Amino acid sequence: MAKKSRTAVLKRQREVKKAEKAAMKREKREIRGEAINDGSHVATTEDLAGYGFGDGEEAEAEDTEAPAAAS
Repeated sequence: MAKKSRTAVLKRQREVKKAEKAAMKREKREIRGEAINDGSHVATTEDLAGYGFGDGEEAEAEDTEAPAAAS
């Protein structure tokens, strides 16, 4: 069998690495697409409280009081 040149071996390694990287990107894109579709991107009340939007119950109480005060 003929001796392989060093540059040919390095080129093959680069090609394999590039193909693996592309495959990983495809898998990550599929996972992100599935995560968006399952509704996991919706913020919970704890998330909103962490951002400083306050408690959801207080906002609901204010909404119910406003029409009663206007009548």
